[in-house]
Amino acid sequence: MRTTEAVEEARRVMTVCNACRYCEGFCAVFPAMELRRVFSNADLSYLANLCHGCRDCYYACPYTPPHEFGINVPRTFAELRMESYAEYSWPGPMARMFRRNGLLVSLVTVLSITLVLVGSMVWHRPHDFYGVHLGPGAFYALIPSWIMLSVAGGTFGFALLALCVGAARFWRDAGGGVFWRPRPLLRALGDILTLRNLGGGGQGCNDRGEGFSRIRRRMHHALFYGFMLTFASTCVAAFYEHVLGLLAPYPFFSPPVLLGTAGGISMVIGCGGLLWIHASGDREPAAPGLMGSDLALLFLLLFTAATGLLLLALRATGAMGVLLAVHLGFVLSLFLVMPYSRFVHGIYRAAALVRNAIEQQAANRKNG
Repeated sequence: MRTTEAVEEARRVMTVCNACRYCEGFCAVFPAMELRRVFSNADLSYLANLCHGCRDCYYACPYTPPHEFGINVPRTFAELRMESYAEYSWPGPMARMFRRNGLLVSLVTVLSITLVLVGSMVWHRPHDFYGVHLGPGAFYALIPSWIMLSVAGGTFGFALLALCVGAARFWRDAGGGVFWRPRPLLRALGDILTLRNLGGGGQGCNDRGEGFSRIRRRMHHALFYGFMLTFASTCVAAFYEHVLGLLAPYPFFSPPVLLGTAGGISMVIGCGGLLWIHASGDREPAAPGLMGSDLALLFLLLFTAATGLLLLALRATGAMGVLLAVHLGFVLSLFLVMPYSRFVHGIYRAAALVRNAIEQQAANRKNG
């Protein structure tokens, strides 16, 4: 991790916090901080990605602005996290895509939808495109399967590769070591699946001021598990088609549709709740320059889920062609921006939690 203004500010903040230690029980960050006397750039990147932005420390801290120390851990770490995303991104030249990220996500989304929609309309005569298509293979009557598979497989495969390389770079910079250690890995997995650190000091987050709330944690759960359900739906549908020879669209009470419907509804609820929190939350602990990237990804996920649900509801009508093209346009844009948007925070945060679990186990053995 290179030395930047954000890194130096994080070093100053952590030095003050390490001397104070008033927030030592609030989340995973402060016990990890206390294991250090000096903070390397890699340490600060690791701590920033370990931070879940619950803001409890901000409202408990006696040194927040207007105090001369001006301590603002959530904002400092949010800015450093965005720099770390660019630092570890792959290929290297793509790091510039994290600048003005909200605009980038918006442009990619518009271009993807336009490409898929116009391409589909040009491919077919109007009465075919706007006609009613029923039965197995109805979607492929509008967009051939080889196009869907090649474009989706290529973009998703590249996104997955870029995410893995970025995570590996972060892991190496954060200290590396053996990844597969059963006990810490299980502890980290529990933290990831429960989002325990979004509980702050135990009472919830401080999203709208000094009052505690668990809404943000619940909305993150809805979005995370909704996304996983839709991914499971896609995997089951692929099994149906390529192993069982059954083509979509499937009946409503089939596993792919039930999983996708539950996941889509959960994603809509999660995205809507998080957007409401952004709109009504306290601006002081937030990093103003990063609001665009947060909102752009949430809207992209929201519209991806919502258009999928709308396609399910109207797939037996003449609107299916337009809805299918628009939905696939959103999916394509999501795959394209995954490694270069706020989406990566989940990957790096998971890696930081694994690193933290290994580190805490080593500390406990040393002290025990």
